[in-house]
Amino acid sequence: MTTPDITNRVDIPLTPKLDGVTLTPTAAAKVKALIEAEGDPELSLRIAVKRAGCSGYAYDMFFDTVVDPSDVISNIDDVRVLIDGGSIEMVNGAIVDFKDDGLAGAGFSIDNPNSGGSCGCGKSFS
Repeated sequence: MTTPDITNRVDIPLTPKLDGVTLTPTAAAKVKALIEAEGDPELSLRIAVKRAGCSGYAYDMFFDTVVDPSDVISNIDDVRVLIDGGSIEMVNGAIVDFKDDGLAGAGFSIDNPNSGGSCGCGKSFS
């Protein structure tokens, strides 16, 4: 019996590496200000994906105090971010930003490398 040559062995991970999302400093500051305005320091920012819209999926962002065992938890600039296990693969690597364009409006935007496209109204993605 011969010994297998393992010098060129490649390890294949059983589960994908999940890093979660990134908040820009502007987004983190806005989330912190909103949490302070709510008056509950235990609040976390939950980012989720739900079936909706003409392209199939939509983002859902809200404050939450409940942490599920399947949640991926990140602490970004003193903001705790929760992503449920069912959404993480769809938002892994995404960047959340907050833009205030004056009269044009203000709001959060998500730059998601996993998105295959978005609908005409910009409210959903595939």
